[in-house]
Amino acid sequence: MSDMQASVTETKAGFHVEGYEKIEYDFSFVDGVFDKSHLELAQKFERWNRCLAIMDLNIFNLYGKQMQEYFTHHNIELKIHKTMIGEKAKSIETYLSIVDSMNEFGEQPTQAPAWRLFACASYKRNTNYIRIPTTVIGLIDASVSIKVAVNYGNYKNRLGAYHAPMHTFLDFRFLRSLPEAQIRNGFAELIKISSCAHLPTFDLLDKYCEELISTGFGRADGAKPEVKEAADKINRSGIYEMLKLETPNLHEIGLDRVIAYGHTWSPLHELVPEVPLRHGHAISIDMAYSATLANERGLLSDEEHRRILNLFSRAGLSMDHKDFNEEVLERATEAILKTRDGKLRAAVPHPLGSCIFLNDVSKEDMAAALRKHKQVMKGYPRKGEGLEAFVDASDTGYTLNEKSVEKETNGAADGLQKMVINDDAADSNGGLGAKDAVQHAAGVDADSAITNGDVNGKANGTTNGTSNGTNATTNGNTNGTTNGTNGH
Repeated sequence: MSDMQASVTETKAGFHVEGYEKIEYDFSFVDGVFDKSHLELAQKFERWNRCLAIMDLNIFNLYGKQMQEYFTHHNIELKIHKTMIGEKAKSIETYLSIVDSMNEFGEQPTQAPAWRLFACASYKRNTNYIRIPTTVIGLIDASVSIKVAVNYGNYKNRLGAYHAPMHTFLDFRFLRSLPEAQIRNGFAELIKISSCAHLPTFDLLDKYCEELISTGFGRADGAKPEVKEAADKINRSGIYEMLKLETPNLHEIGLDRVIAYGHTWSPLHELVPEVPLRHGHAISIDMAYSATLANERGLLSDEEHRRILNLFSRAGLSMDHKDFNEEVLERATEAILKTRDGKLRAAVPHPLGSCIFLNDVSKEDMAAALRKHKQVMKGYPRKGEGLEAFVDASDTGYTLNEKSVEKETNGAADGLQKMVINDDAADSNGGLGAKDAVQHAAGVDADSAITNGDVNGKANGTTNGTSNGTNATTNGNTNGTTNGTNGH
């Protein structure tokens, strides 16, 4: 919701216009947003008694029946536009198909808010929307941003806008159906914000790391109550810290961004391997290397350095890969300087739980820190490489059956390596978003049941595409069906 105030004064040459736009929007934590007893979502549509929902097909297969029953129970007409998510589907064609549905919906006598995206920013120049993210990256990271975008040609997020939702519902019960690989992928965003802005959250991540990932942040059946309690504290404080940092800079005019920790070199090396890295793993490599650089410069103590690296390792997140070398480091540095007004602006923890920006790092110092980092990685499992670190069919979109899974997996590199770094490195966000000179290079947020801010669910944005939910359904594997929510 926005409120515009402006003044017009005459000048000798003509006129001077000065305007200020008030932007306000809300977040609500809820367990079971589609439970019939939960009234807040329905109340958002009471004025119109109708709703257009744009959602991922795999999410529809999992939650569509419950959602339809919810709106029917509350006497609200529901129209659903089903689509796919991931970088391949984050296209002009998908955007136009959504606009077609909005146009058909808008031809009726009244027009209600839609659920999601860039189409909402452009349709009739400004259409309200409500956002319900369904992945860790979507809930923690992309939900904070008001960026919406689509890819154009070979460029990520080349067409977009800043368009805030009316309301965002944060329902962590969706994580019950999110594959562990995607839980891990989003875990990196929490390490990012906590290591640079909120030490108590880092301490909780450090204490409960493995249990948080294996239980979907305490939402899985049998999870210990203390794990869920810790998860709720982590999620609330993580989102709160992100909001405090981002809301003064919603349009990303300021280039010194704490939440850009992990997004200095990752936009390039995310796409360097033959099969691209998942966004969470790419920024983890960047963060781990940045921590080593900070340690080498005396900004992080040895103990703090080890705490950060150990947490990445325990979470199964990448801290290195074979293609991250001095050449890639130099190319990534040159690219980011172009998007940050000629300055490095590399966010690093100093001390742990706080942040400082580096601008005076020479090429030689960066290379020396990388050599040191490679040496340190030899002491970690897999030499610092992560678990399930590379994108697959679940991240690219269009995963409907076994054949498409095989096809998409084989084509993941071809489809994504054609993407080039976004003009605005800050677009990664966090970070969809990347978060990104490539926010979520491997599938912008996966906000699926209702927009992440990126046309196919990001958002960064993010997270990564859709998993083989339909395929799992076909095979009759209920738990596998939840894998389809990979692309939430």
